[in-house]
Amino acid sequence: MYDWSEEQQAIIAVVRRFVDEEIRPHLDDLEHNGVPPYEILRKMYVTFGLREMAQENFARQLKRKISGEDATRENRSSDPAAQLISTIELCRVSPGLLTSLGVSTGLAAGTINKLGTPAQMERWSLDLMTLDKIGAWAITEPDSGSDALGGMRTSAKRDGDEYVINGQKTWITNGPYADTIVLYAKLDDGSGEEMRNRKVLTFVLDKGMPGLEQAKPMRKMGQHGSPTGEVFLSDVRVGRDRLLGESEATKGGGRQSAKDNFVAERAGVAAMSLGIIEECVKLSIDYAKHRRLWGTAIADFQLIQLKLAQMEVARINVRNMVFAHIERSAAGAVPTLAEASAMKLYAAQAACQVADDAIQIFGGNGYIAEYRVEQLSRDARVLRIYAGTDEMQVVAIAKDLVRD
Repeated sequence: MYDWSEEQQAIIAVVRRFVDEEIRPHLDDLEHNGVPPYEILRKMYVTFGLREMAQENFARQLKRKISGEDATRENRSSDPAAQLISTIELCRVSPGLLTSLGVSTGLAAGTINKLGTPAQMERWSLDLMTLDKIGAWAITEPDSGSDALGGMRTSAKRDGDEYVINGQKTWITNGPYADTIVLYAKLDDGSGEEMRNRKVLTFVLDKGMPGLEQAKPMRKMGQHGSPTGEVFLSDVRVGRDRLLGESEATKGGGRQSAKDNFVAERAGVAAMSLGIIEECVKLSIDYAKHRRLWGTAIADFQLIQLKLAQMEVARINVRNMVFAHIERSAAGAVPTLAEASAMKLYAAQAACQVADDAIQIFGGNGYIAEYRVEQLSRDARVLRIYAGTDEMQVVAIAKDLVRD
């Protein structure tokens, strides 16, 4: 695959028109006025028939689950290009929108579909997939960060037929507004086993449960279109019906579920990066051609040309990476941890560098909000942090390459 097909280009044009007409006019509200992104995302779902598609997808996954097949197989057989087109186009204007959407419909609903029983899927997943409800995926804690599983301290203690959950989660996308929270916790079975090695269980919580507090949105550097917050748990009591799979021995378990999600999330960052890069390149070329100094367009200055050339090299590299991922996904191939981490590491760094170069090209104008490269630079920076920092990607790549 070296370019989008005619059909895919038609999809791009339609999505881009929606972005221009329905999202760009609301950027100030998303960026500076604290307006949550969910109504815009729901309008997108209605406009493109995504709600009906989600319902059909859910029905197929539920049927597979009931018959004993892998309930996530349908996702792997769907068109990866169409999915990534929306990722790229949303990230050209507001990467935060994609982050909120992906966590709710992908991480939260996807985890329930993979680990949950048919009853649990019907209870929670359908509403998340259609955006009737908003989901959060709560794994990160204040003292765990990149050591999300090993450093986890949130605990679930058995109490008769129930569990009592205590702990704190942070950097939770959609956390302040989520209706449904997929939460990871360490089993406290009284065995005295070191906390680091305890079994990880996955629960589903609902807004308003006694002992569950969803803090207000954090004030972040970037991605203001994606509300992020802390979740506090104080003696939150849940029945076994809220334990995904309704068993402590669910196939794959909480640890494997989290690792699988990391692979998918890291590969997706490449498409997010491409959206940011493409928009920065477009804006920078247009600005360089029209901004004049000493009677000359700055596009004629060699140092500006060098930056534009390096930005284009990054765009081509990341685009080729995304295209290769699309082809492999269409063939049913899942990236290894090393491959997904390598994609994220390179693409996130490229997006940050391109956005920074765009600000240099714009000069003082690049430092103010009226010129969009300022926002894109802030939004790009977190790509080198979430889903694992650059440093953790290096570790993941090396360990996966040398393991037996």
